[in-house]
Amino acid sequence: MPEKNEPLIRTDIPHSARIWNYWMGGKDYYEIDRIAGDAGIEVDPDITTMAVQSRQFLIRAVTYLAGEVGIRQFLDIGTGLPTMQNTHQVAQSVAPESKVVYVDNDPLVLTHARALLISTTPKGVTTYVDSDYHFPEQIIADARNVLNFNEPIAVMFMGVLGHAKSYDELLRIVHTVLDAVPAGSHLVMWDGSDDSPAYVTLCENYTGTGGTPYVPRPQAQLRAVFDGLELVEPGFTSITQWRSPDAEVGSPRSISAYGGVAAKP
Repeated sequence: MPEKNEPLIRTDIPHSARIWNYWMGGKDYYEIDRIAGDAGIEVDPDITTMAVQSRQFLIRAVTYLAGEVGIRQFLDIGTGLPTMQNTHQVAQSVAPESKVVYVDNDPLVLTHARALLISTTPKGVTTYVDSDYHFPEQIIADARNVLNFNEPIAVMFMGVLGHAKSYDELLRIVHTVLDAVPAGSHLVMWDGSDDSPAYVTLCENYTGTGGTPYVPRPQAQLRAVFDGLELVEPGFTSITQWRSPDAEVGSPRSISAYGGVAAKP
């Protein structure tokens, strides 16, 4: 039985975190999510590539930040369901003392977080915050219990900002968090764009199932999220191309999912 005041996990409405888990090859989803996921693949066969490549982008970005930049604090907002090579596992494999705070408000995600998102090293810290990213002030307040906001923090929005209620709201969320972290902090962000008609249709169909709407946005709007920051080479690009060891030979190919890593000056 759920604890008092704990929200029930809805198994009759598909949820993006569980569908994403299905597309990545995970096991933490319900039948309604599999049905929605298969319907999405029929509309946009590239969606499974996007799911898998998004995790490869995360691995490369976190490895770069922990290894080359020396970041030791990570705030992963909208983390989704734990799968493999999660942020804390990547960061702590490079720097065992890394502190990682995950943020999500889906009951299933939080249930798995309690069980799986444990620190992988004696020196490191891994924890989670139960919050909706539309309330960034609360996220910051809760994260301060673990992270030192006088030291650089990597702020991560990995394929989640399409759930923002408007583009202005998207910018407000990101800027509120970035305004709270010091110089030397970094933003890691990617999202699907409206370049792909198939992806746009997939998102529209998902909204029609009763799921929380997800809005693909133009490349220019996604790029603008990094305004005022210093983009790390190769800049804003398809996630398959960001520091990919195979980018020069064109494998994997570019997809309509773009992002980057940028430093706060």
